[in-house]
Amino acid sequence: MSTKFIKRIENFTCAKCKKRIKGTGYTNHCPNCLWSKHVDINPGDRASDCKALMAPVWVSVEKGKYILTHQCEKCGLRKRNKMAQEDNFDQAIKIIEDKIKKDLE
Repeated sequence: MSTKFIKRIENFTCAKCKKRIKGTGYTNHCPNCLWSKHVDINPGDRASDCKALMAPVWVSVEKGKYILTHQCEKCGLRKRNKMAQEDNFDQAIKIIEDKIKKDLE
């Protein structure tokens, strides 16, 4: 199986917030709620059998880019992806605040 990125322009309805999303070929998560779905083994291949929701669990900054980490609610797999300009950065801040609050409990 190839690890090469496969660009797929696909529109979808977010399985978490139900918002209708217009795909760009690089879209791997909902820009509104930032949730994703475990559909790929390698980017764009749609080869995963899991198909569970992936929760946004962390946001970091690397080389000036915002990186979103998702964790699959079924199998636990973690994947990272660059955030896009159209992503909801208020939601990204909430993810960070919630994680910090949880860690302090």
